[in-house]
Amino acid sequence: MMKAPVNKIIPFSNVDGPGNRTAIFFQGCPFNCLFCHNPETIHLCRSCGLCVEKCPAGALGFDERGQVVWDSAKCVQCDSCIKICPHDASPRIRWMTVEDLLGEVRRAAPYIEGITTSGGECTLHNEFLIALFTEVRKLGKSCLVDSNGSFDFERDPRVLTVSEGVMLDVKAVEKAWSEKLISHPREIVLKNLDYLLSVGKLYEVRTVIFPGRDRENEETVRYVAEHIRDNCFYKIIRYRPYGVREKYQKLLGEFETEAGYAERFALLARGLGAKKAYVV
Repeated sequence: MMKAPVNKIIPFSNVDGPGNRTAIFFQGCPFNCLFCHNPETIHLCRSCGLCVEKCPAGALGFDERGQVVWDSAKCVQCDSCIKICPHDASPRIRWMTVEDLLGEVRRAAPYIEGITTSGGECTLHNEFLIALFTEVRKLGKSCLVDSNGSFDFERDPRVLTVSEGVMLDVKAVEKAWSEKLISHPREIVLKNLDYLLSVGKLYEVRTVIFPGRDRENEETVRYVAEHIRDNCFYKIIRYRPYGVREKYQKLLGEFETEAGYAERFALLARGLGAKKAYVV
């Protein structure tokens, strides 16, 4: 039976696509973004055990195979385990089937428009997404993919046929800055930007604006705006250091991007034709 590692489920979210939605965060990500605000979703738990003795609630232990296991009934969500983890992972993972997740969706169904899958990077579990979306659509609910763009949607467009589209991160365009920022080639992301536009499956693009990075910010915003025009939303996100690993805060900034500074780039985007650009 197919299962996927789920980090978190937010039953009701109004920031993950249109309307009220259930947001499902999968574990695992091929990127290692310096500004990641939930780095505990990057890797699967290695069962090193460092978190077990530090859990004040006794919610972590070992099974007969020596794997760390989590007792959600005892957990007080203090985050001690993810704060101490040196591997950018979390022991608080549930390996869930499609039917498990459908149970969560059904409970919220009267109050939501649909679901959005995120992460980590949800497209690492592409086959699972296809099966999940197929069933969710039978409930009359819409499905969106929140992606960093590492998955080649043109090569395998099946998930697009069972979803309303993709919320795509375009984190940086300039090559050196992109490689430094996300530790991954940017070419596949830019390819996805063009492809998703061409097939009408790009719901939203998101770009984080960093303090003091005028040239890098402008290059990315200009590139995206000139491509998307008014075909989708463009979310200009203010960098916030909350949750960012301390060793990277000194590089990116220890304070959040000022609203006025971010608005400059939203104005630039709108001036270039991206009429649906806004700051968050």
